Amino acid sequence: MSLIIGKGVVDWIAQRTNDFGAFGTETGIGWLKNGEIVAGVAYADWNGPNVVCHIASDETRQWMTKTYLWTIFDYPFNQMKANRITVLIGEGNANSINLAKRLGFTLEAKLSGAHPTGDLLIFRLLKPECRWIKGNTCEKLAA
Repeated sequence: MSLIIGKGVVDWIAQRTNDFGAFGTETGIGWLKNGEIVAGVAYADWNGPNVVCHIASDETRQWMTKTYLWTIFDYPFNQMKANRITVLIGEGNANSINLAKRLGFTLEAKLSGAHPTGDLLIFRLLKPECRWIKGNTCEKLAA
């Protein structure tokens, strides 16, 4: 498995998560297996303290490696110097809600009726709460 960066990753994520375009960014980090993208994170709307992340996978857990998890959190927190990551999830997407919680995100707000599946849920992860970058190592994602 290996990393890939760039707009191709963003496009791959958008095809799986967004009917309205490619998030206005060309910054993405993907995880390749046998030459195919199996997961990706797009980083958008960075304003210094905050960056919005869009996450997609091939719906397997094979992408959840220590290396990839460390990489996708190291980039916004340590390289971009963001203090928080925000993810927006439609309330009808139970798999993404569960993943966000397992990664350490906390539900911060709901925008009533702002998503085709109902409410738009706003999750956040603050840098001090991120267990994936502590000590330059990662913890395993609990099953």
